[in-house]
Amino acid sequence: MCMLHPRPLRNHRKFHQAAPAPLCSPSPERHNEDDALHLDKNGPGDSFMPDADTYVQLGLKCNINGDSIDQNSPPPLRTDTLPTDWTPYESRVAFETAEFLFTRNQMSAGQIDTLLDLWAATLIQYNDSPPFASHHDLYDTIDSTPLGDIAWESFSMSYKGVKPAENVPPWMKATYEVWFRDPRLLIHNILTNPDFDGEIEYTPYRDYDDNNQRCFKNFFSSDWAWKQADKIAEDPEMHGSTFVPLIVGSDKTMVSVATGHTEYHPLYLSIGNVFNSVRRAHRNSLVLVGFLMIPTTTKEHADDVDFQNFRRQLFHSSLANIFKSLKKNMTTPDIQVLLSGIVMGWCLKYVLFNVSCLNNRNALDGDGLLWCQEHTDLLIQELQHKQLWYEYSIVGDVVPFTNDFARADIHELLSPDLLHQIIKGTFKDHLVDWVGEYLEHTHGKARAAEIQDDIDQRIAAVAPFAGFSQWTGDDSKALMKVYLPAIRGHVPQDIIRAFSAFLDFCYIVRCEALMEDDLVQLQDALDRFHQYHEVFKTTGVRLTFSLPCQHSLQHYARMIRLFGAPNGLCSSITESKHIKAVKEPWRRSSRYKALGQMLLTNQRLDKIAAARSDFEARGMLHRSCVSDALQMLKNVNEPQHQTTEGKAADIIDGPTVEAHVELATKPILGGARDVPTLALALGLPEFPTMIQQFLYNQLHLTDREHAAFDPATAPAFMGRILIYSSVAASFYAPSDLSGTGGMRREHIRATTSWRGGPARNDCVFISMNDEVSCGLDGLAVARVSCFFSLKYRAKYLQCAVVQWFSYVTDSRDPDTGMYIVAPSTNDNGTPDVSIIHIDCIFRAAHLIPVYGNNFIPREITLHNSHNMFHAFYINKYADHHAFEVGQHAALLPGPKYYCLFTPNPLDTHFTTPPFVFGMQVKPPHFIAYILLRTSLCLQHASKTPTFHCLYSFVHLPLSLAHK
Repeated sequence: MCMLHPRPLRNHRKFHQAAPAPLCSPSPERHNEDDALHLDKNGPGDSFMPDADTYVQLGLKCNINGDSIDQNSPPPLRTDTLPTDWTPYESRVAFETAEFLFTRNQMSAGQIDTLLDLWAATLIQYNDSPPFASHHDLYDTIDSTPLGDIAWESFSMSYKGVKPAENVPPWMKATYEVWFRDPRLLIHNILTNPDFDGEIEYTPYRDYDDNNQRCFKNFFSSDWAWKQADKIAEDPEMHGSTFVPLIVGSDKTMVSVATGHTEYHPLYLSIGNVFNSVRRAHRNSLVLVGFLMIPTTTKEHADDVDFQNFRRQLFHSSLANIFKSLKKNMTTPDIQVLLSGIVMGWCLKYVLFNVSCLNNRNALDGDGLLWCQEHTDLLIQELQHKQLWYEYSIVGDVVPFTNDFARADIHELLSPDLLHQIIKGTFKDHLVDWVGEYLEHTHGKARAAEIQDDIDQRIAAVAPFAGFSQWTGDDSKALMKVYLPAIRGHVPQDIIRAFSAFLDFCYIVRCEALMEDDLVQLQDALDRFHQYHEVFKTTGVRLTFSLPCQHSLQHYARMIRLFGAPNGLCSSITESKHIKAVKEPWRRSSRYKALGQMLLTNQRLDKIAAARSDFEARGMLHRSCVSDALQMLKNVNEPQHQTTEGKAADIIDGPTVEAHVELATKPILGGARDVPTLALALGLPEFPTMIQQFLYNQLHLTDREHAAFDPATAPAFMGRILIYSSVAASFYAPSDLSGTGGMRREHIRATTSWRGGPARNDCVFISMNDEVSCGLDGLAVARVSCFFSLKYRAKYLQCAVVQWFSYVTDSRDPDTGMYIVAPSTNDNGTPDVSIIHIDCIFRAAHLIPVYGNNFIPREITLHNSHNMFHAFYINKYADHHAFEVGQHAALLPGPKYYCLFTPNPLDTHFTTPPFVFGMQVKPPHFIAYILLRTSLCLQHASKTPTFHCLYSFVHLPLSLAHK
């Protein structure tokens, strides 16, 4: 097919997703309007807002005495020392050496000694020595760091109930030791951390856009925070205090399966004041509080009711004891802090919907009412414990730890959990498993196994993407990105649409900020999911959908209003913290009494992090260590570099900056150096003319009425060319893993050998339409053949050779919700190739083949799938930013008619792959796809007017097709 595309535009910021414009604080008029619409259910009402003519300042910065200070002043430094004082380290080299060896490399004590000995050997001739004499010296220096020094404490608990006269179970005789750090001191450390300047909030607020749409983002933008602030303000003694909600999470993590089934239950803490982006990026806003002790026993006593109740009560009592230092500040303000509680990461399958929602456990596929503390207290007072458990799932013998704290209602404060409810729960444990059950129920075990193998083969054939490069069976997030196209053709249409609706729900709810319109789309996706997932009932796979994880989807819109965007409260935040706080310290231990060593490792890591934060706040780490040394010796500036090769996708920490694309630092060694050589390498005889036209267009970027390009008169380029293997695209993508400013970088590859294997040529979105103001519109799709640079008339030009794709239809595929594209060709059948400036590139695009109904050959792999299929989905589920692009990108003017032929796959005279739009041709006919995008006359098949048809399949005899 041929695509008549307009000239690509040079990249400007407006063609990339920019950071959102600042939202408006609600005026009294807006607030009252919001009250009328929403706040009668979820908000506090009119009483918070002053009169229209009253001016009120909230959340003013103050000093330790409560006096207002300059609101633009930076946070005070943690230490009052000179910017040349590296105490307790003797120099910057000493600090960065300690940080590198202990935090980054995690080198063992023996290897540290070996390295320091080798280092000392090189310095003996200069009568000098390394910054540390041994690993003992290094550890002592870290331990002497005054910042981040919050000591570990412990308490012991044991069973105090009635014990049998003989054969006392081991768990009744055991003593359980719980290690923790004072949460009040941890919270003070977070609040005083200068790293969070500009990324922490002190007053609940409501955000609106220019269309008066409410925005739910950070925790303090939620209705719950607003409501709590209003309750606190009713007490005059609380005026001038700061509202600090506590976010607590605990989850089991395994560190060893083969050697004793070793598991730990770490407890983490964060505060609701910091931005969601900061909490997701950790940045020391999520801290390790302690390690809970969960009793175990023999199989003989595992089902003992007394043991199970003891386990539960030990958990709650441990939490109550850990947080007892905060109890007085629930009602009496601290100098800086007033505390409340949020419980996150609970086992929501068994708690949330039997504690927060009144639906019966066997009727979770219906609507229900919400629990309240008064109702629970009444049930416990009136009913027997057995009835409480079987009818309401309430354990009457267990007292929740929240009962000890004011303003902490366990029924209200269980937050949504994207990881366990949506990703692992509904998607992996339900929908994916149900597909397997459907295949077995419909085709039998043997045939179902063959289909599952083909699904696996399809997933394995998906080309790598800038955000990820491999698929693993236990990686549910990665599977979500590619599963939908892989099963299409093997399952009914309603299953495809159920998956599409669920994935839309999942990607909307995981956004960094949600507007009122997003909540409407969220409900629409949920309604479609409930409509189409009935196919699992009609096919006999399921008898009921009374499942806690799926039931939880009904509560998400309300939870978003209560607590803000769910991605700031997801248990994946704490699970990723397990690596640094538990698993890596365990691996560094001797395995003997490992917990004590793990506590010490975490304390040293906190000290190093606190020291770095202090040194950065004092401006001592602005340049690299080498640059500082050169600056002192030669007074030279640090050289500027382009991007370097790194991971497929990188987090860019720091503030939001303008989106941009840049070449790799170094060109490929031994690559083409001139135009004829590159033309030969690319197989493009017309490449010299393409260079001419590209340079001609660059000279007339702003001239709309320049003469038409004429290769006979246009100057030829005979200079040097440098070839590069990749570019890095940096853009604002706050819903994905990104830095605190929401910036993310991805590497786009175009190389003849990727990691020593076959070639890799990624696909990209290209900005085309200069009439739009956002990169989500006017995007074309192309595959990069080569990146190169050249110098022409004193200008350094960074270029890419791309092969264009054309959109197949004007709308998304109705089943998958994704656009479909196909490679574009010229009139003579050759690929449609152009040279563009890399500034035209928006970001990477991920294409997945349209597989159709047939099994794909084993010869098709991730390395050649782009060459073996003629139609591809634009994968909007590759990441959250791609989802936004896929939802909103506008199609470009392209060919009005497409005419594609594929030969009989059994005919050996043809070498073209027999897959067109996922279908194989049945002999002895060709299938011609004639797709009309408008009612204009036929352009590319004008000699065959009988092809004038709309979205039809034309079966032609072989002889006629040859003609």
